Order: sequence, then C-alpha cells, then structure tokens
Amino acid sequence: MDIGLGAWGILVAGAAAAGWVDAVIGGGGLVLIPLLLAVVPGLAPATALGTNKLVGVSGTTTAAWTLVRRVRPRINPWFVVLALVCSGAGALSASLIDATLLRPFIIILMLAVGTFVALRPGFGASDAAPPVGRWRRWLVLLLVGVIAFYDGIFGPGTGMFLIMAFTAVLSRDFLHSAAMAKVVNTSTNLGALLVFAVGGHVWWQLGLVLAVANIAGAQLGARTVLGGGARLVRAALLIVVVVMSSYLAWQQFG
Repeated sequence: MDIGLGAWGILVAGAAAAGWVDAVIGGGGLVLIPLLLAVVPGLAPATALGTNKLVGVSGTTTAAWTLVRRVRPRINPWFVVLALVCSGAGALSASLIDATLLRPFIIILMLAVGTFVALRPGFGASDAAPPVGRWRRWLVLLLVGVIAFYDGIFGPGTGMFLIMAFTAVLSRDFLHSAAMAKVVNTSTNLGALLVFAVGGHVWWQLGLVLAVANIAGAQLGARTVLGGGARLVRAALLIVVVVMSSYLAWQQFG
C-alpha cells in the first residue's frame, strides 16, 4: 500500500502530536487512529489499532523513563505484570464486545471524573503517600487489572483512569500518579501489541517510522509535565474529559 509524501507528512505530525498527548495525560490514540484510517484509505481497522499500539508503546516507554528518572515514584512490579496480562486478554476479547455498548458507560464515567476533579481543587495537589493498607493494595491491583483489560478492548482515557486510580487510592499527587500511569500504560500497550502482532495486524514499516515521531512528541510531553507539575496534569485531565466525552458522544450519536 503506497503512501504519498503529503500523507507521510500528515502522519508524522499526527504521531508526534499523539506522543505529546499520551505523555501529558493519555489519549494519543484518539489522534492517531482516526488519522491513519483517514489518510490511508483501505487500511483495516484492526491494522490501524495494532500499528497505533506499536507507535504508542514506543513513545510511552520513553516518556515513562523520563518521568520515572525525575519523579522516582514507588511502583509495584505486580502492576506491570497484571497490566500486560489483562491488556492482552482485553485485546483477545475485543472482537466479542460491541464498542457501542461501552461508549455510553465510558462517557458517563469520564464526566463523573471531571466533575469530581473540578469540585475538589485540592485533589491531587499534594503527595501524602500514607502507608498503604491491605485493602488499598488489593483495590489498586483490581483497578489496574480492569483498566488494562479496558485498554485492550477499547482504550480511550486509559491514562486518565490510571492517574485517577493512583491519586484516589494511593493518595499520590497528579505528578507522581502520572509517572506511575506511564509505566503501567507502557505495559498495557505492550500486552495489546503482542496480541495484534500474533494476529498479523501490525504494519511494521509504517509503525516504526511513526514511532520515531511519537518518541519525539512524548519526550516533549514528558518535559511539559515536569515543568507544569500537578497543576498542569489537573488542567490536562479536565480538558481530556471534555474532548474525549464529546468525541465519544459524536461517535455514538452522530
């Protein structure tokens, strides 16, 4: 499948923008997947999803590395293992679940998250990090597994939901939660990518080229987060709620 020079320029720019969005709050797939389907006519949706995972895991990995080196959050290794397994299981189940059934629930959940954050200006502003009791450990593991499974099936808002889970359950600030979310999100992307790759749904040549642009965008996004801190992540979260909810509503009812 041939791609013209102009189309390459659009895709490279889109991959860089998606990397920045993913690094700041998550949701880069909502930028790149529609772009792939629009710019490359005839591209199978499964191939667009698989190629997006290849691009996304590249940028998210480098953003996670940058954030972890600077913020140094405590990350339970079981989060990474569980995210890998559950996202792969979600990708395997994707064909069995109708996305139109998920969208209304996700829209409501996003709006609830946005309303909560907007009404609680102190939420995520300080890093209390109290000793984590047993019930909190089990609850956050459950949430990581559910969110990772969701990422494999559908995906929009995964980074935001992970940040909310770590902030609410572990009492971390948005900056530490964002760093933890990037590590877990890298694992969810990898788990889904492995499933798509085995199924032959990854356009490797295109994905590897776009991955370079995505890494550049992700590095810029990671530095944006480090410069803006918890306040920036909070603002980005509220913006993502509005944009993603509107986009999903348009897909569902438009």
